[in-house]
Amino acid sequence: MKLNLSTLALGLFVVNLSAQVKKDTLAEKILLYQLPIGGWGKQLEDKSVVNYSLPVDKTLLRKIKSTGDDHATIDNNATSREISALIKAYSETQNADYLKAAERGIRYLLTMQYENGGFPQYYPNKSLYRKQITYNDNAMINALNILYNVAEGKNEFNAVDEKLKEKAKNAVKKGIECILKTQVLQKGNPTIWADQYDEITLQPDKARAFEPISLATAESVGIVRFLMMQPVTPEIEKSVKSAVKWFRDNDIEGYSYDVAKQNGKTVRVLAEDKSSVIWARFYDIHDNRPLFGDRDGSVKYNYNEVSEERRNGYSWFGDFAKKLLDKEYPKWLYKNQLSE
Repeated sequence: MKLNLSTLALGLFVVNLSAQVKKDTLAEKILLYQLPIGGWGKQLEDKSVVNYSLPVDKTLLRKIKSTGDDHATIDNNATSREISALIKAYSETQNADYLKAAERGIRYLLTMQYENGGFPQYYPNKSLYRKQITYNDNAMINALNILYNVAEGKNEFNAVDEKLKEKAKNAVKKGIECILKTQVLQKGNPTIWADQYDEITLQPDKARAFEPISLATAESVGIVRFLMMQPVTPEIEKSVKSAVKWFRDNDIEGYSYDVAKQNGKTVRVLAEDKSSVIWARFYDIHDNRPLFGDRDGSVKYNYNEVSEERRNGYSWFGDFAKKLLDKEYPKWLYKNQLSE
């Protein structure tokens, strides 16, 4: 059999091209963990935590492959972190596999979004509180930040398919509408946001036993930051300013909250500190009292009455809104030529 020289040359060229495809170690692992539905889990089928620093041996690979779509989630940064990592890897390697996988992840986010603009914590798993619209641990805001980057072509997301960009713009618009609708009102005045909401009524709802219906400070800071990224409308301006006012009115002055060692144990300590300003993790949705949920489902208004396990196993206070109030909000006002 005679070989045409031009055909041989073309074959060698193709071989050389394939040999030059760059690979990223982290991205290659992320490809393995991607679920058939397009998202990623925070845990595997055996409930072990997804850990990309672990070497993938045959045993781990079997666990990965046996994990089903019910584990797909946006909780604990899952899916958003993988999409971001893949986009970064693609920008550095131009490996088309990474872009393709990222786009599958983006389609997953678009698919899981409710028509009212909210995002459940899990999809398609609807058991227990997983179907609730979830701001907790920044789940919904992480998803919206990804879609915002897609829509605007920012942070290396400009390579994403144009059709996805248009869909992402609509998803962000619906997400903002949901955010504005779910801002909790007290006597008609907007405050901040709860951790999670009923996906149909858009009313605040409870999740785990120690996460009662309440106003959630850490997540609300993330929501305000997302709103400040958007073009200013009267509705967004009112929402941001109302949340900032609430944060100013409900800070806790003269206390610090730190991790310390006591009798060989790691404990969380709430102590007097005249120079410190903090906020409680949760506040009563009606009267803004700091509240604390215990493992048995009970609600306490005195931190010292919380069981030792929950007192030290959860971060109940923090300087959550300090940077927002001191730097980011004033900068936003100045940039948009807005008054207080």
